[in-house]
Amino acid sequence: MAQIKDILNTMEYGPSPEANGDVVAWLKNHSTPFGHFINGRFTDAGNAQIIDVINPATEQRLAGIAKGTAEDVDTAVKAARTAFGKWSKLSGHERAKYLYAIARHLQKRERFFSVLESMDNGKPIRESRDIDVPLAVRHFYHHAGWAEMVEDEFRGFSPVGVCGQVIPWNFPLLMLAWKIAPALAAGNTVVLKPADLTPLTAIAFAEICHEVGLPAGVVNIVQGDGETGALICGHEDVNKVAFTGSTNVGRVIREQIAGSGKKLSLELGGKSPFIVFEDADLDSAVEGVVDAIWFNQGEVCCAGSRLLVQEGIAERFYSKLRKRLETIRVGDPLDKSTDVGAIVSPLQVKRISALIAKGVEEGGALWQTANALPAKGSFIAPGFFTEVDQASTVCQVEIFGPIAAATTFRTPAEAIALANNTSYGLAASIWSENINTALDIAASVKAGVVWINCTNMLDAGAGFGGYRESGFGREGAREGLYEYLVSDWEKALPLVKETDAPSFSALPVAGEKVATGSIDRTMKNYVGGNQARPDGGASYAVYGKGNVVIGEAPLSNRKDIRNAVEAAAKAGSWGGATTHNRAQVLYYLGENLEQRRAEFIELLTTSTGVSEKKAEEEFDASIRRIFYYAAQADKFDGAVHSTKSRHVTLAMNEPWGVTGIVCPDELPLLSMVSLILPAIAMGNRTVVVPSGRHPLIAGAFYQVLDTSDVPAGVVNLITGERDVLAKTLAEHDAVSALWYVGSQAGSAMVEKASTGNLKATWVSNGRQRNWLDTAQGQGRDYLRRAVQVKNIWVPYGA
Repeated sequence: MAQIKDILNTMEYGPSPEANGDVVAWLKNHSTPFGHFINGRFTDAGNAQIIDVINPATEQRLAGIAKGTAEDVDTAVKAARTAFGKWSKLSGHERAKYLYAIARHLQKRERFFSVLESMDNGKPIRESRDIDVPLAVRHFYHHAGWAEMVEDEFRGFSPVGVCGQVIPWNFPLLMLAWKIAPALAAGNTVVLKPADLTPLTAIAFAEICHEVGLPAGVVNIVQGDGETGALICGHEDVNKVAFTGSTNVGRVIREQIAGSGKKLSLELGGKSPFIVFEDADLDSAVEGVVDAIWFNQGEVCCAGSRLLVQEGIAERFYSKLRKRLETIRVGDPLDKSTDVGAIVSPLQVKRISALIAKGVEEGGALWQTANALPAKGSFIAPGFFTEVDQASTVCQVEIFGPIAAATTFRTPAEAIALANNTSYGLAASIWSENINTALDIAASVKAGVVWINCTNMLDAGAGFGGYRESGFGREGAREGLYEYLVSDWEKALPLVKETDAPSFSALPVAGEKVATGSIDRTMKNYVGGNQARPDGGASYAVYGKGNVVIGEAPLSNRKDIRNAVEAAAKAGSWGGATTHNRAQVLYYLGENLEQRRAEFIELLTTSTGVSEKKAEEEFDASIRRIFYYAAQADKFDGAVHSTKSRHVTLAMNEPWGVTGIVCPDELPLLSMVSLILPAIAMGNRTVVVPSGRHPLIAGAFYQVLDTSDVPAGVVNLITGERDVLAKTLAEHDAVSALWYVGSQAGSAMVEKASTGNLKATWVSNGRQRNWLDTAQGQGRDYLRRAVQVKNIWVPYGA
């Protein structure tokens, strides 16, 4: 037997296994395959296809689950729809009591759930015990509070309806809590599919739902694989889809439900930078790497898998990291001394191994722990690459395993450029003792979550979600609850019949009546602060009152959109301007538009045929709208979220960047102003397709822009066939968000075409707004749509 004095010299850990007798007994009591949890009870697996559930550390079969069929999904959705009526009408207090009860029951069984999670997933027991399960409990407590407050804090919003939720295998119980807790708090009902590799804690959770007396049908859990998930997402009676998983599957879902009217949130992949400056506490940063990439075997979407180290300290940092690798313990997940557990499946081991081999083949130097791996089970030695460049596969592809790739930088500007050299944008970790440096980098990194001198900090009180191809939408905090609510004004909009589109023929208008007595009016596009002829050199006739040709407008094409997007991209300083300065510019815009009141009223009557009184009403509403958003520019604030840990967690409202806006024909001045102003008030740069039927309004409007100190490229106006130009905007990778007000078919096209870079879209689905109504035509909902929330975690006190 080892002596204590010897152990103190070697600091070697002995085995410290966690007992799993309760879980083994539970599994034996369920020796037949698990069915689904639908309408408050478990179904019999019957003759369903059975999927085996394997312990990745031991390769032993734990259980079997039934693969959900179309009939199973339909039954679950019908149960959720039936339950929605009563559940959504319960008071927030009544819903809060159920969420609180779930939290308490989970908390009382933390040890059981921790052991079950580790056996099912392969993660170390100390992670499931100290992180996953307590955080799942926290989500239900936190959202019990939101349920209590939702009626007051979210006035004007209602629950979406039936929510289809599909979760991954890396955090099975935690992802379930992230999805179910806010959905129930907001008054929705749920059909959730766990990952087929890790379904067991969801089954145990369903038992808790039954024990606390949750009304039948409020939570339904259907087991199965990707096919089952697709059935849930595509079901016609599902109102909201929430998915966490790979970017490729996220694209499939976006395309699958395009045009359905379903609300969608996607939390997808990442290739997050872990930036170490030369003034950082290197020992702390090394431990940060342990938490960033070796936590949960690197099977973390926000894992700090790209180490960016300042050149002057790189070798010293790598040396410390290699030494730390020597002490990493890989082994039995139920051993409390294990640092890195088992990879979730042999298939995932094969994928990770192939990417490691690719990194070596491309010239990377691989450093892995020399400690022996278990002879049985799915294990990968943790490590990191050096001597790789930004184009290397291991620097670009999400490995989703315990392997990082390290490169160096010299200046903060280079660090930002390297950090943003990815199509993802989920998270970033910044290590520096200089708070000015840290916050400056945090503001510049394109990521939805930024941790300063820490990493992988998660809490129900702070939003989580990404930029770009890491998806859109947030989970947790106030911003996460919005994902499960819909504004009452938008839900009540009427579906209108699409009117015949104007003629976009470039042919001469022979035989048509043409307005006389004034100088010919032929407008141009407005790109980068300049009037620009369309690329194709073609124009189309614009008809006004009495079906008289009153001018011509550019018949633009995809190259005109490309030029406008490039101009908008160059105007990035607008997003960095102070909110006060943006407000001053917008006030000035309103002031200058007011000076041309008579001109615009005459143009509105000539172009649209409305009475002078109606034109005056539209013009006056446009002025008020400009002043409203000028006022909001420096008042639509972020927040400091309250989290369990001692951090100042800043929820910053940040502009999307280049935003496409496609306007309707009705009230052409007011609708255009109502869409442009919230976007630019929040710092976005816009590429706008104005009314195709009444484009001359935009021609007069850009003359006002020219005199109002609006920087070149902030507003670009491209006229032509609405849906042709909208499709080009939707497909453009440099456009980060797109608002479309038009037909049902056009809305579906925009959502489907946006799958390339997974841009956030806001479409009208053929529903018509009353732009004169301030409840429909302006408000904080427009501003909320104009921003994405970045959560920055800053250490605060002890």
